[in-house]
Amino acid sequence: MNKIILICLALTVSLSSCVSKKQYDTLQTSMQEKLDMQQQKISGHNQEINSYAERLSDCERREAVVITKVEAAESRVQSANDLIADLRKQRDQQMTQVGDLTVLSQGATQNIGNTLKQLEGKDKYIRLLQNAKSKADSINLALAVNLKQVLRDGIDDQDVDIKVDKTVVYINLSDKMLYKSGSYQITDRAGEVLQKIAAIAKSRPNLELMVEGYTDSQPINSACVKDNWDLSVLRSTAVVKALQMTYGIDPNRLIAAGRGQYNALATNDTAEGRSTNRRTRIILLPKLNEFYDLLDPTKIPE
Repeated sequence: MNKIILICLALTVSLSSCVSKKQYDTLQTSMQEKLDMQQQKISGHNQEINSYAERLSDCERREAVVITKVEAAESRVQSANDLIADLRKQRDQQMTQVGDLTVLSQGATQNIGNTLKQLEGKDKYIRLLQNAKSKADSINLALAVNLKQVLRDGIDDQDVDIKVDKTVVYINLSDKMLYKSGSYQITDRAGEVLQKIAAIAKSRPNLELMVEGYTDSQPINSACVKDNWDLSVLRSTAVVKALQMTYGIDPNRLIAAGRGQYNALATNDTAEGRSTNRRTRIILLPKLNEFYDLLDPTKIPE
């Protein structure tokens, strides 16, 4: 474009020297018009260039959007592929677990069968224990009632206490009724009670008799008795000897034990409490073989 302008100016200069003023003006006007036309064309071309540039820019923006959408689509495809792979893995694991469950179900069925057999055996044993307890309770209850009836006449209730404790029947006899004060010699009144107890024992040869001596906490020391341990043992031994030699109880059924001042029933801080603690206990025990017979599995009730 610059070359065209220079050519026009050169022509104008060269012509101006050869033509008249009027011709020059006309030529100049014509050249100016051509120049303006060229300028308009240039302006139009610039507008077209700008339009193309804007369209190119818009295309680039659209291309960027398309690229973004493509990348997002590729990401979704990858996620879908990952999900498919994970689902396949879970399917394979579930198939393995199904196979394992098949094996386990077989083992579980066998275990259930074994458990039912064990429960059946335990149920029989429970019924055995219940039957043994019921039988023992019935025996002890009948024995306690019998003892109370036999010992009721002529005996002060405060001196004799008959109780059923779990699997045994025991008789608490007061110290003042059995022994002379401070000694282990048996009184005549004690003979009356021991004779009645011996009669019950003879009628039930399946029972053993354990005699336990108890004292209070007051210290004692004499020529024959060193302490409360000695006194409790001597008192229980005196009762055992009387049951054997005076009332004819088989000594194989007799047990003598001393408990000293321990296993007290009441406080030793008062005279009343000490009087309660000074006692002799006769326990009627089932023989071990009789007790084991109650637990004989071959005697389980159907």
